[in-house]
Amino acid sequence: MNKYAIIDIGGKQLRVEQGRFHDARDFAPIQRMVACNTKISINRVLLICHGSSINLGYPWLDNAAVKGRILHGCFKKKMVIQRISSKNKTRRILGYRESMSRFIVDSICFGREKLDKR
Repeated sequence: MNKYAIIDIGGKQLRVEQGRFHDARDFAPIQRMVACNTKISINRVLLICHGSSINLGYPWLDNAAVKGRILHGCFKKKMVIQRISSKNKTRRILGYRESMSRFIVDSICFGREKLDKR
């Protein structure tokens, strides 16, 4: 029996499981002010699957939350962008790293009950 939830975070859908860590971009608008081990609660839950039962929201589930804590900030691999102009024989290399936040999921709640990991 597998339990997971699909949440909307940073404009993308992310499948999360209890006890695992995940990386999210644009996690909070005040990302630099958020410290390590800060408790978070995500209310934009699209789907919860617990064993054979599936709860689907339109667009989100009411009374559903994914609770966890932020571990630390991290970076993705460097994105390299090359601009090559063949007529002028010039090259320009640009690159940047996306800032991410790594968080761990402590519990998945639906209604007033916590769904146990079984």
